[in-house]
Amino acid sequence: MTRVSTSMIFDQGVTNMRNAQTALLKTQEQISSGRRLLTPADDPIAAARSLDVQQSQAINQQYSRNGDSAKATLGLEDNALASATTLLQNAKTLAVNAGDGALSEQDLDTIGQQLRSQYQQLLGLANSTDGNGQYLFAGYQSSTRPFAETAPGAVAYSGDQGQRLIQISASRQVPTSDAGSDVFQLIKNGNGTFVTAASASNTGSGIVSPGSVVDQTAWNAAGNPKDFTIKFYVDNSVSPPVTTYDIVDNSTGNSLETGAPSGAGPYLRTYTDGATISLKTQSPPDTNATPFDYGIQLSVQGQPATGDSFTVQASTNQDIFTTLNNLITAVQTAVRTPLGNTQLANALNTAQSNLDGALNNVLAVRAAVGTRLQEVDTAQSTSSDLNLQYQKTVSTLTDLDYAKAISDLTLQQTTLQAAQQSFVRIEGLSLFNFL
Repeated sequence: MTRVSTSMIFDQGVTNMRNAQTALLKTQEQISSGRRLLTPADDPIAAARSLDVQQSQAINQQYSRNGDSAKATLGLEDNALASATTLLQNAKTLAVNAGDGALSEQDLDTIGQQLRSQYQQLLGLANSTDGNGQYLFAGYQSSTRPFAETAPGAVAYSGDQGQRLIQISASRQVPTSDAGSDVFQLIKNGNGTFVTAASASNTGSGIVSPGSVVDQTAWNAAGNPKDFTIKFYVDNSVSPPVTTYDIVDNSTGNSLETGAPSGAGPYLRTYTDGATISLKTQSPPDTNATPFDYGIQLSVQGQPATGDSFTVQASTNQDIFTTLNNLITAVQTAVRTPLGNTQLANALNTAQSNLDGALNNVLAVRAAVGTRLQEVDTAQSTSSDLNLQYQKTVSTLTDLDYAKAISDLTLQQTTLQAAQQSFVRIEGLSLFNFL
C-alpha cells in the first residue's frame, strides 16, 4: 500500500494546474497566430515537409520575378524593333518617291537628307539600352556600345554573337537579347538568293529587275558557279535594230548559250523589252551541247546599248547601314539626264530589294521576341498556379483548424478550472479541522 503524503498531494496538484495552463497557453498562441505548428517539435514530420515546400515555393517565386525582368527587357527590345520597322518602311516610301521622274535634283537631295535622318535614327536604335546602361544589341558585351560609324556609311559592330539568358522555370532559360549583328548586319542582299546589278559603264536605258527563284534546288546545286554576266549587243545594220544577249559564266568566261568563250556579239538569244531572261537552256536558239538550269530568272526593261551588261551573283550579307548609305548616295548624286535617270532607277531597284530584305529580317527578329514574351507569360501563369498549390500544401501542413482549436481551448479551460477547484478542496483537508 502506497502512502500518499500531504506534500505529494500539493505537488501533484500544482503540477496538474501547471500542465493545464501550459496546454491552454499553447492553444491561445495557436489561435492568435493562426498556425498549428509553433515549433518543429509540435509535428517534426509536418515541419520538415513544410520547409521543403516553402523552399520550392521561394524558388518558384524567384522564377516569376525573373520572368518580370525578362518581360521588361524583351519589351524594350520589341519597342526598338518596332521603331526600326517604322524607319525602314519610311525609307522604302522615300525610295519610291525618289523614283518620280518629275522631281528635280534639288528635290532628290532633300529626299537624301530625309534618308540621312532615318539612317542616324536607326543607328541610335541599334545602340539602345535597357535603362541601366546595358546595350540591348551587344550580345554578351552589354556594357560596350555595339555600333559606331567608322566612316560615312561604314558602321562597325563591337558586340559579339551571344544572347543573354534568364531562367524562367526549372527547365527553361529564355533569351532576353539578340546580337546586333543578327538584327542589323547579317542580311542577305538582293532577293535573298541572288543579287542583280547594272554595270557602272552602261550607256543604255536598261533597268534590271531583282529577279526571282524558280527552283531553289537547281540554284543550290554543287555545279552552280553563282556568278554570271548578261551582256548585250545591238545590231544597227537592220531596221529596226535587233538586240541580242549572251549569258556568261564568269568562272570560265564561256557562254552558257554556246559553251564556247563569249565573243562581242551578236548573240543567240533575242532581247525583248521586259521579257523573262531565264538561266536555263533554251534550245533553240542555244547550241550548247551541255544543258543547264540554274533555277532563276530576271528581266530587263528599256533598251540596253551594245556592251551594256548586268551581273547575277549569289546574295551576300549586307548591313542595313550600307543599304541606306548606298540609297542616300544614289539619290543625292543623281543627275537628271537620260543616262542619270537609268542609273538612278537601277540603284532604286537595288535599294528597294535590299530594304525588303532588311525589313523582313527585323520583322523576323521581332516575331521571335514576341514568341519569347508569350513564352514568359505562359511560364508565369504556370508559376502562379504552382504557387497557389504550394500555398495550399503549406496551409494544410501548418495552418490551424480553428473549430478544433476553440473546442480544445474550451475543454482546456474547463480542465484548468476543475483542477483549480479540486486543488482548493484538497488543500483544505486537514486533521486540525476536527480538533
